[in-house]
Amino acid sequence: MASSSGGSPLTLRLTAEEVTGFLTAAFPASDPAKLGEVVSLTPGHLRIRLDPDASTLRPGNIVSGPTLMTLADLAAYAVIAAHHGPEQMAVTNALSITFLRPCNHRAVFADARLLKLGRRLASVDVRIWQDSEDRLIAQSTVGYALP
Repeated sequence: MASSSGGSPLTLRLTAEEVTGFLTAAFPASDPAKLGEVVSLTPGHLRIRLDPDASTLRPGNIVSGPTLMTLADLAAYAVIAAHHGPEQMAVTNALSITFLRPCNHRAVFADARLLKLGRRLASVDVRIWQDSEDRLIAQSTVGYALP
């Protein structure tokens, strides 16, 4: 289980509904449907669901890599906000992603787990999947610099 920089257990500062509201406010130019929906939130973990639309597809009716990278980054941002508080100054400082199989045009989930939440840096493991959590589409490690 991840812990905060002091080694204490993680504590949520926002509810799933508050995280959704925070994301909508942080990205006002985005269509809220393209931000996905927070479907669960527990200490150290957030799950977000995205229902891709036609604009997210590449040839072959496959969800595009940039869409999945955005989902990974957004899930990491959301899990950090849920634990750090609603500050919009956190910025991505690293993101690596491995695509494991095609993502079909249907609901896709991202599970973001805090690996470390420090005072200045946070690290998050994000696993993207459809249909079954044990059949990953992509895995990403995301780093954030905190205000």
